[in-house]
Amino acid sequence: MSEEVSLTLEMAEDSMQKAISHLESELGKIRAGKANPMILEGIMVDYYGSPTPLNQVGNVSVMDARTLTIQPWEKNMLQPIERAIINSNIGLNPQNDGIIIRLFLPPLTEERRRELVKRCQGEGEHSRVAIRNIRRDAIESIKKAQKNGLSEDAAKDYEAEVQELTNKYIALVEKHLVAKEKEIMVV
Repeated sequence: MSEEVSLTLEMAEDSMQKAISHLESELGKIRAGKANPMILEGIMVDYYGSPTPLNQVGNVSVMDARTLTIQPWEKNMLQPIERAIINSNIGLNPQNDGIIIRLFLPPLTEERRRELVKRCQGEGEHSRVAIRNIRRDAIESIKKAQKNGLSEDAAKDYEAEVQELTNKYIALVEKHLVAKEKEIMVV
């Protein structure tokens, strides 16, 4: 019986870790004034009729603190890459010189920084909700096990363990949010 509950706890921790990983990737996409290739994650380019991730049709690199460059593998991919960046709505205008595409990141205004912090807070809230849902599912599973013969004391101990895990991962979310907010607000 306790093997079943142990498996539930392992699955809950694994799912919470995935929620943190997702938060990290989402926060990486939010630009903080410095050029970061993660900003372009998730942009799909029309590659001969099939949507393909931008990093698979060209080399994305950081030229300097405020400039990203994209060197397409094929010269005829310049226009589709440019269109994909414009359509992605990330707020950057591609500069095409016929060989490479440059993306200049404008300096962030105070107002824009505050908007980005709010967006980060929203991502953090999504992660918190996901972690709480994982906790709820784990506790329901423990209660089912209790109905099937798990002692009440053991069930309480497992529920406390689930709550400790939840607290640990919620604290991790807060840590990531504080770090990102600090990164965004530094001029």
